[in-house]
Amino acid sequence: MRFLKILLIIFAVLVVGLNAQTTKKKVTPAPKSKKTKSKLPADVSKVKPAMIFIEGGTFSMGSDSSAADEKPVHSVTLNDFYIGKYEVTQKEWIDIMGENPSDFPTLDRPVENVSWDDIQLYLDKLYIKTGMPYRLPTEAEWEYAAKGGQLSKGYKFSGADTIYDAAWIDGNSGKTSHKVGEKRANELGLYDMTGNVWEWCQDIYAEDFYKKSPAQNPHGPKVGTEYILRGGSWINAEFNCRMTERLSSEPTERFSNYGFRVVLDGP
Repeated sequence: MRFLKILLIIFAVLVVGLNAQTTKKKVTPAPKSKKTKSKLPADVSKVKPAMIFIEGGTFSMGSDSSAADEKPVHSVTLNDFYIGKYEVTQKEWIDIMGENPSDFPTLDRPVENVSWDDIQLYLDKLYIKTGMPYRLPTEAEWEYAAKGGQLSKGYKFSGADTIYDAAWIDGNSGKTSHKVGEKRANELGLYDMTGNVWEWCQDIYAEDFYKKSPAQNPHGPKVGTEYILRGGSWINAEFNCRMTERLSSEPTERFSNYGFRVVLDGP
């Protein structure tokens, strides 16, 4: 009898094990990425964007003679920072991300067709490669730099009163983006702050933010669904390329006139 009990116990264990195997959930493997793996250059200097030092200061931000979201003109004070001399190029993007999303694929043109979310991934990978905490400019940093900072000569556009001297816009672009740095630089040595591609900023957009903006190093509202872009682009009219013009877009949106440049905190 004891031997029979042992056999019954063994049989029961086998049956339970078999049932457990037949009821186990199937795990679907994650799909493989179709993107090409990035082949990063060994020399870190090759992936570091050219940067210009911007001395902080106080300036008048906004416009009382344009759209409601540009009002009121208000005083803003910023700390020192560094900003990209050029819009991030397609080559710089490929060096970090391993692929080119641009609709106008030419290595020395600005990368475009990138979303705010895409750029955050780029910045994370750029940090891993360089150890430098690059980020997007705040809206205030962008406007201050576009206007020439402490060296401002009060130009209508970034670096010139005549827009075609400083920018690629609807009237002269031929309906395409152009190589960075071909137009006149502004007072700080920055190129394409007007035109070529809209430039994403770090800040969330709010139409009434200027009415309650902090005076010192503002960073935009904490809550919102869209982010700021500045500067106008190759497809926009002169009015939309003013240095105070504010565009907003959802962080997942990509267009062939959306690009960016990077910033580093000052010393």
